[in-house]
Amino acid sequence: MTRLRAWLLAAALLAPAIPFLPTLSAAQGVPQSIPRKELLILENPEGTIKNAGWFNIWAINAGSQSNGLQQAALDTLWYIDPEKGLDGAWDNSLAAEKPVYNADFTEMRVKLRRGLFWSDGVEFTSADVKATVDIQIKNPNMRFSAVLANNVASVDTPDAETVIFKLKKSNSRFHTNFTVRWGAIWILPKHVFEKVEDPAKFDFNKPVSLGAYTLHSFDPDGKWYIWQLREDWQRSSLGRHGKPGPKYLAYIDPGPPDKRVIAQLNHELDVIHDIAPEGMFTLAKQDKGTRAWFKGFPYGHPDPTLPAVIFNTQHEQLKNRDVRWALALMIDVKAVTMAAYRGAATISAIAVPPTGIHPEAYHKPMEAWLKDFEIDTGKSKIKPYDPTVGKQIADMLRPSMGDQIPSDPAVIDKSFGLGWWKTNVAAAGELLTRAGFRKQGNQWLTPDGKPFVVRLMVEGDLRPVMTRAGTMIVQQWKQAGVDARIDVAQGTLLTRRAAGDFDAFIGWSVETWGGHQDLSYFMDSWHSQFVAPPGQPQPLRNWQRWSHPELDKIIEDIRKIDFDDPRGVELGRDYVKLMTREMPIIPLMAYNVFTAMDQTYWKGYPTADDPYANPVTNWGNSRYMFVRLKPAN
Repeated sequence: MTRLRAWLLAAALLAPAIPFLPTLSAAQGVPQSIPRKELLILENPEGTIKNAGWFNIWAINAGSQSNGLQQAALDTLWYIDPEKGLDGAWDNSLAAEKPVYNADFTEMRVKLRRGLFWSDGVEFTSADVKATVDIQIKNPNMRFSAVLANNVASVDTPDAETVIFKLKKSNSRFHTNFTVRWGAIWILPKHVFEKVEDPAKFDFNKPVSLGAYTLHSFDPDGKWYIWQLREDWQRSSLGRHGKPGPKYLAYIDPGPPDKRVIAQLNHELDVIHDIAPEGMFTLAKQDKGTRAWFKGFPYGHPDPTLPAVIFNTQHEQLKNRDVRWALALMIDVKAVTMAAYRGAATISAIAVPPTGIHPEAYHKPMEAWLKDFEIDTGKSKIKPYDPTVGKQIADMLRPSMGDQIPSDPAVIDKSFGLGWWKTNVAAAGELLTRAGFRKQGNQWLTPDGKPFVVRLMVEGDLRPVMTRAGTMIVQQWKQAGVDARIDVAQGTLLTRRAAGDFDAFIGWSVETWGGHQDLSYFMDSWHSQFVAPPGQPQPLRNWQRWSHPELDKIIEDIRKIDFDDPRGVELGRDYVKLMTREMPIIPLMAYNVFTAMDQTYWKGYPTADDPYANPVTNWGNSRYMFVRLKPAN
């Protein structure tokens, strides 16, 4: 394993440099009439859009959400930034204040900002919010119709700045449907949609904007979209934070990873959404003007998602937590991070991403409990947690990478994470033996005498970082005697994930707000009421199809308290303890996104040193970046 680590590190450090090449077709076809010094060029990770002229985000179609539509033109009631935010992670956007609930959370009152206008000059009012709900409930095939129909009994608008939602049942988290984390229920213009015969077939082209930008032009073939700053940008909710720096935004399809790197080296792509670690290393080496989230290694922005080994706990052999823990103890996470991210990963032993506010709310406060956590294998008692794993990864990289690797313990914790589980194949064997398994030669057999087979599903080339992690884990399981196999679901992972057609897979079922401690973003959907029977499609997020009475109680207790109630953190820590004991997923690390930002034309990007926004280009929160960007010269 040592030789493998050394090889992976050498491969990362010696990745071939990409030379400067001639300019790429005038910034991917963007009209040259736009002055480059006024233009911010960002990657649209959705690539080339098939139905390029479709802007009706409320109706499901082949159009794009990440072409600037949700980042620049749309708006809703609230935002929670995955990081610290411009003025705190919570931002009252179209709403003038936080939501106000009645005592039993069956009514939510919203006070709206006044003086906001659509780009066609019509004032935004409570009528737009009511229309957003009513139109989608009346049209069941629209994007947000189901969640609104299931929750909303009626919407009252006593005046232009007040909206009263009367709910069908208590729901202390109803406001989160109108709160942007990546996206949300966006507010539609009543004065436009009320004139449309069928809102589900309406393309909304040209879109009327409520954001600070309006559509300038787009490529009919779907390769680029350009948005222009409104002359009346002050009449958008973003305006209160200041004037956005770029006059124009271009969201483009820059092509495959190598072309993205070349485009940024040629200063034709200001912000790359995400590239492989090797591409980031090339940019850092060849262009000192490129900036990532971390100034040096590990570079990438840790998203509030948690890649993990997700078990299908309805699988007969994986129902037993001893079996799941045994598979966890066979893993060397250091080798996994080297395989996946070339070491540029932020690890997490607990089922909460190590991002945003979570290290302070969950990871650091749980350290003492994790150090004392004990497993009885049936033959011995072990304390599996090693609090030094993050430091070990940094130390392993430092001889080859020198000053790029931080030495400050606090920076190491932030960059590489805290601890993880000690590799302990002997203890894993004891747990399997207690579960009725037996070893024949070097092969583990199930209680019925068959080889213990685990298929680990990965996405293949569509998500190479996770595929490399899965390949390494399968190799480690094989070495420990499990008949482990890689199951490449190229293009079919989402379908198979929902159907439960897997033993285990690399992905995430934990997604959080990041900038807020509340865990209901994913946890509410883990209630046993939503777990599908074997063979039936699983609703969103609980891909492990796992339920537990203690988890149900935690979820039900969270439902009864306010979003900002400090008891939510305590209940979240109870969840962490339960997940650690039961191990329905094996947490691995944050999903580090290698967003590369070129400072040739623009400066002021969000970074770990100034974490005022998420820089990842398809997030709705990335709009806050625009007001802090200034011309570089």
